[in-house]
Amino acid sequence: MSSERPPPPTRADFVHWSTATTRWADMDGFGHLNNARYFELVDTAIDTHLQDAVGAAADNADTIGVFAEASCRFFRELAYPRPIELGVAVERLGRSSIVYRVGLFQGSDEAAAEARVVVVYVDDTAAQRPVTAIPEPIRHAAEAILR
Repeated sequence: MSSERPPPPTRADFVHWSTATTRWADMDGFGHLNNARYFELVDTAIDTHLQDAVGAAADNADTIGVFAEASCRFFRELAYPRPIELGVAVERLGRSSIVYRVGLFQGSDEAAAEARVVVVYVDDTAAQRPVTAIPEPIRHAAEAILR
């Protein structure tokens, strides 16, 4: 088994783009962007893609997308006060789930961080069981950024 860490992804690895801005409140006591803020940015990037692609159709009352798994690889610090460019791509499109990759960029063609998120679409009941198929507008939006 290789112990070499894969290199950071580049801008070319992502399809949909949006921008967020760091805020003073995002910083922790050590002057680093708080880890929880990275995941807020990832959630925002995915939601922005869906809103841009399908608008209100992303808010289907019968089906909701929930984060089933999330991880993040950190390559270098993100700074305050500077914009962060958020790149999104779909790694895998399943029957009831989508695996997203989100790159966070700031002043470089290499990502400062990369998140991988599994979103499972479930029915909007107390049981929240996986649906038999992702709603068509969302499936088409995911297909458009599949890498």
